[in-house]
Amino acid sequence: MNLFQTIIIAIVEGITEYLPVSSTGHMIIAQKILGIESSEFVKAFTVNIQFGAILSVIVLYWKRFFQSIDFYLKLMIAVVPALVLGFLLGDYIDAMLENVFIVALMLVLGGILMLFVDKWFNKPAENQEMNWKRALKIGFFQCIAMIPGVSRSMATIVGGMTTKLSRKNAAEFSFFLAVPTMAAASGYKLLKLISDPAGASILSENLMTLLIGNVVAFIVAMAAIKFFIEFLTKYGFKAFGYYRIVVGLVILVLLYMGVDLSVI
Repeated sequence: MNLFQTIIIAIVEGITEYLPVSSTGHMIIAQKILGIESSEFVKAFTVNIQFGAILSVIVLYWKRFFQSIDFYLKLMIAVVPALVLGFLLGDYIDAMLENVFIVALMLVLGGILMLFVDKWFNKPAENQEMNWKRALKIGFFQCIAMIPGVSRSMATIVGGMTTKLSRKNAAEFSFFLAVPTMAAASGYKLLKLISDPAGASILSENLMTLLIGNVVAFIVAMAAIKFFIEFLTKYGFKAFGYYRIVVGLVILVLLYMGVDLSVI
């Protein structure tokens, strides 16, 4: 990966990580368009630049991360389903990460769902306190996002709204849940890479690439989070739904026509 490719992928990650449009899906599409060949380092890079996005949440909501032990207990309850499923199905998930068709299909199906989310689930209860039942249910919804193109943000926010959380509270818990979830995924991928001598060598040769990617992802994610909370509170999900449908359909049409996305 050259500097230009690194910055573009990091910008894509920063913009899409907390929006309900699938950051993984967009990075896979961006890689194809930029002509980046899949490799162990590229896979590790797309996971590990999430550290930058994680840091943006901690910086923006730092007071919430020091409020109580109970806050962390709820996060741990919510993250357990994804940790277990990710450990059991890791190889299958990695295989799907290279399938642009799955990404495009999930973008369309998720977009259609988002057109109706506000109508079906925007019925917040008076009690907005996060309890363990809400946390666990959101955690199970997060597992759906292991399919590339679904969007972790979309799955967890919708999961929160099904428990009658408001859009804002569901979105904020989704941000908080991203911290242990992505830290675990990034850390596991990093350990897996450095445990292999060849992988450790590749990593040491590309440390600057990882650093640049994380810095860019951090800056862009900070702006994206602020935008998303304000936009979601005012307008809901429909705009994101239409966006997903259009992008997904365009990619499906291009694939059907036999277009090589790496030469666009």
